[in-house]
Amino acid sequence: MTGWILGAVCALATLAIGIAIGRNSRRTTRAPATVPQVRTPGAGDDAVAHDDVANTRRTVSKLVEEMSPAIIVVDSTERVRLANRSARTLKLVREDRVVVRELLALCREAHLDDSAWIDLEVRRDGQRVALRGHGLSLADRMVGLVLVDVSESYRVEAVRRDFVANVSHELKTPVGAITLLGEAIEDAADDQAAVRRFALSMQKESKRLSVLVQELIELSRLQGGEPSPPGTTIRIADIVAECADRARTVAAAKSIQIETAGEADLTVLGVERHLVMALTNLLTNAVSYSSEATTVAVTYRAERDDAVIVVKDQGIGIAADDIKRIFERFYRVDRARSRQTGGTGLGLAIVKHIASNHGGSIEVWSQEGEGSTFTLRIPRRPARNAAIDAADHSLVSDTAIEVAEHGTQSGASRSTLPE
Repeated sequence: MTGWILGAVCALATLAIGIAIGRNSRRTTRAPATVPQVRTPGAGDDAVAHDDVANTRRTVSKLVEEMSPAIIVVDSTERVRLANRSARTLKLVREDRVVVRELLALCREAHLDDSAWIDLEVRRDGQRVALRGHGLSLADRMVGLVLVDVSESYRVEAVRRDFVANVSHELKTPVGAITLLGEAIEDAADDQAAVRRFALSMQKESKRLSVLVQELIELSRLQGGEPSPPGTTIRIADIVAECADRARTVAAAKSIQIETAGEADLTVLGVERHLVMALTNLLTNAVSYSSEATTVAVTYRAERDDAVIVVKDQGIGIAADDIKRIFERFYRVDRARSRQTGGTGLGLAIVKHIASNHGGSIEVWSQEGEGSTFTLRIPRRPARNAAIDAADHSLVSDTAIEVAEHGTQSGASRSTLPE
């Protein structure tokens, strides 16, 4: 799809360049008449034709100037004859000279072969920008360059490869463990104590595998794999009470108190199952990553047009370098602890997409040793669901096929946080 779009852009740019830099405008001629002309053409016709050509030139010049791809035209002495706003913003030209050596080489190659392509990187405001360039030979020994920013395509492809590698690794770990435990049970068939121990471990790994697959399915649904259910009016107090009850069993084992408080009549329009899932994930994280005999507090209030749900714990906290990445899929701050708690690294990614699909957001404040505070904002008034990122949608919808193709290769799975 990207190649098709790039080809279409280049074709349009080529047409625009040809019109914009043409030295002599051709006057349009009438088709031969099949009946005698009623009126003899006068001087006024030349003026009208001239105005039409002038208007066309101005329109095409504006089109070239405003086009998103960078457009550059150089003559036989490599002097710039035309450069639009994008080319100047990317600092590809300075005054009447092209300042990127790769583009000068592209001009020479296009001059010899009529057409040439190049991939290059430039810097804009300290950031790398990936460009796909097309050079084409024009009239009067000039060369036109069309350069399209493909940074986002490269980023999506990199995320896609990383995602597939992580999924493959995460699936491989419990599957490999179950295989080894099955072999151990077979070897220890006469040792009942060992069989029971291995069987319990096998159940734990099977449960982890089941949770991972279920969360991948949920993430796919949230990212546009299927239409979102219709929204209903939901009392925040009800979903907070339900999620707190679910988390209290695990919290009780660590003597952790779960306290809730908020505005009893606060409501939002949303998908109840999704909001329960998001808050459950936040509470599960808070309990899993908190020390014994501490408190997890859930508060909710109206703030302007939003319902704000705050989950605050007294846990281990999150390092500053990790905070900006904790909503990535499979990212864990403490991998060893996540293994112990059964974490998959998908919980916070699910929370982020649930918030986004409701037109809201999720924020986090944390300091190591002092705990974390997650703030979930959901609009109270009816609003159309936020647009789903097409790249994310394609990323997850093809997961099953790509993981199968990936086989048993294990990618470098990134370390992650609570989920």
